[in-house]
Amino acid sequence: MKSQLTNRYNTSAARWRAVISRDPAADNAFVLAVTSTGIFCRPICPARRPRRDRVVFYDTPADARRAGYRACLRCKPEDEAYGRRHADSIAGACATIRETETMPTLETLAKYAGISVYHFHRLFRRTVGVTPRQFRAQIMIEKAKQSIRGGDSVTAAIYDAGFSSNGRFYEAAAHRLGMKPQKVGLGGVHESIRFIVRRCDLGLVLVAATAKGICEVWLGDDAGALARRLRAAYPQAKIASRDPIMSDLVKKVVGLVETPETPVKLPLDLCGTAFEMRVWDALRRIPVGKTRTYGEIAAAIGHPGASRAVGKACALNHVAVVVPCHRAIGADKSLRGYRWGLDRKRKLLEREKQAG
Repeated sequence: MKSQLTNRYNTSAARWRAVISRDPAADNAFVLAVTSTGIFCRPICPARRPRRDRVVFYDTPADARRAGYRACLRCKPEDEAYGRRHADSIAGACATIRETETMPTLETLAKYAGISVYHFHRLFRRTVGVTPRQFRAQIMIEKAKQSIRGGDSVTAAIYDAGFSSNGRFYEAAAHRLGMKPQKVGLGGVHESIRFIVRRCDLGLVLVAATAKGICEVWLGDDAGALARRLRAAYPQAKIASRDPIMSDLVKKVVGLVETPETPVKLPLDLCGTAFEMRVWDALRRIPVGKTRTYGEIAAAIGHPGASRAVGKACALNHVAVVVPCHRAIGADKSLRGYRWGLDRKRKLLEREKQAG
C-alpha cells in the first residue's frame, strides 16, 4: 500500500478537530452527521460548520444511511471516488497479506490504510467477506493445493505454504471447507462419489453424493458431458454410477424442480469458504415463491455492501435448486447471470411464484 497516512482519527475529539480545520487527509476516514438537519457530510464539506452538540460521527456513508441520515448534495459523500479510495485500501491490504511471508498485524494494515483498527477490520470483512486472518489462511490453503497437484507430497506442500504443522493446515481447511480437505479441496483424493443423471422438465439433472450427502447438483442437456465434467472435477476420487441409493436422492431433487411447493430435506456435503457457506445458508432460508436482491442477502448475513461477493458465491454454488441461488436477483429486480442459463432461472421462478 502506498498510503502513508497515520491513524489520526480514532476519537470523536480528533475527528472534530479535523472538521474544524477541514483536514483533507480526513476525507476518507469518516463522515459526520448533523442531527438537526438529518444530513451527513464529508469532514471537508464547504457548507457552514454545524454546532458540535449536533454532530455525530460514522465510519462510512453506509453507516450513516442505516442510521437514517441522507447524503449532503453539496459535498456528495457517497461519490464513487470515496468508495474507490476505500476499495483501493482493501485491495492494497489483500496484496500485502498475499505477498508477505508473515501475516501483518491489524495495526500495521490499518495504519497504512489511514483508518482505525476497528474500522479497517469491519471494512475488510464487509468488502472481502472474511477477516484478514481468514483471507491469509485461504491463500495458504490454495498454495498448498497447487503444490500437491503439481506432484509435491502433502507434508512438503503444507510446510512450503507457510503452515507450521499438518494440524494447522487441517484446522484452517476444516474452517474454510464444508468437506474435509482431502476431499474436494484436493481433487477428491480418498473419496468415493456416486452419481446419477435423470431427466426433468428443465433438461437433465446430475446428482452426485459422498457418504455424507449430496455434493453436486448440475443441470444440463448432455448426460455424457455432465458425467465427464464430474470426473474432471474430482480426478482423484472413485466415481461410481448406477447406485440404487441415488435413485431416491435424484427423485427428491427432481421434485424440487417440478413441484417446489413440496418441502424436502436432503443430506448435504458442501464445500466453500466461510462466507460462501453463509450465503448458501441464507439462500436456503428464502421462501418458495420469493426472491431477494444480492444486497438484501449481503445485509442478512451481516455484510452490507458485499453484494458483489454474494453474487460470486451464488455463481460458485455446487448444488442447483437444493441451494436456490436462482432466487437471488439484481438490485433493479432483474434476473442476473445463472450458471445453468437464464431461461432455466426464469422458469424456476415462475413455477415457484405460482406454487408460493
